Amino acid sequence: MEPIKFAVITHVTHIKEKNEYFAYAPYVHEMNIWFKYADEVIITAPLLKNNITVIDLPYRHSGINFKKVPIFNFIGLKNAILSLLKLPIILWHIFWTMKKADHIHLRCPGNMGLLACCVQILFPFKVKTAKYAGNWDPKSKQPLTYRVQKWILNNPFLTRNMKVLVYGNWEKQSKNIKPFFTATYSNSEKEFIEKTALNSVINFIFTGSLVKGKNPMYALELISMLKKKGYNAILNIYGEGPERNEIEKYIINNDLGKNAFLHGNQNKEILKESYKNSHFVILPSKSEGWPKTIAEGMFWGCVPLASKISCVPFMLDYGNRGILLEMDIEKDLNQIKNILENEDLFYIKSKLSSNWSQKYTTEIFEAEIKDLLKK
Repeated sequence: MEPIKFAVITHVTHIKEKNEYFAYAPYVHEMNIWFKYADEVIITAPLLKNNITVIDLPYRHSGINFKKVPIFNFIGLKNAILSLLKLPIILWHIFWTMKKADHIHLRCPGNMGLLACCVQILFPFKVKTAKYAGNWDPKSKQPLTYRVQKWILNNPFLTRNMKVLVYGNWEKQSKNIKPFFTATYSNSEKEFIEKTALNSVINFIFTGSLVKGKNPMYALELISMLKKKGYNAILNIYGEGPERNEIEKYIINNDLGKNAFLHGNQNKEILKESYKNSHFVILPSKSEGWPKTIAEGMFWGCVPLASKISCVPFMLDYGNRGILLEMDIEKDLNQIKNILENEDLFYIKSKLSSNWSQKYTTEIFEAEIKDLLKK
């Protein structure tokens, strides 16, 4: 491959420490794979003065040129006015980042992604990729800014020389759109996990931000109902967020102190061990792209319980590899009880889940990225 000056424009917030740039670990893990094939990297993104946490990782590249831009949003009148004042400098940085780059890479959806979608129109002859990490389903209800980004990216007149990586295979898409995936684990990590029987403790795992959109409260409600039905169901919750206080109150008020446990943010290795020890991975989310927790849990033989959003029905083979939640507590409880009372069915779904997810390794992911950068 010829030397590449690779530019990424993203809304992901960064932290600098000892000449290294840190950001959210799953995002950095992926970007480090892209950066393997770049001689120079230009990152245009917000930079904060926060402390590094257990879920932050550093980029692994010796030639990073970081262009700091301010955080902005249009929520509330004050923020909207401040953001309008910030836009000229942000657009200026995005423009010059793109001008200097051989390959332009956008991270969408997000405020930075929206601006970058507009600016990239000025560079029709440059090779570009965009990772749309949200729900690409054309029929889904989404904010106006997301719909605008999708429209620009899907328009081959405005957006040229670009491959837009989306989750799921959707009808009536332009030549820009390429169905894609993401990966956490490598070929060397593959192993068959023999799950323990369901007649004693039944382990569920929830990982992700504790926000209303991820709906951790619904997962708790299911555990509470299973307990009332006499099942020894345990829910391990990994993540932090504004819903933590409500979750703690619910655990106390519903006598779930021995059934639900909050572990906060944890690193990849701790999560891996928890997946291995779990029977089910649950995500009753309202919006997703490629839900990482579902793919990761399935890799380790967890039977997934997930809402019917984005490409989730495809991931679960429309229910053959797991349970598609109806988001009706009685109906979903009956679906879960059906598996708990039919252990053979559980083991079939567990094996199907593992077989499917273990096809999506970091080696396959890297080969796809390398191919994209050659074009």
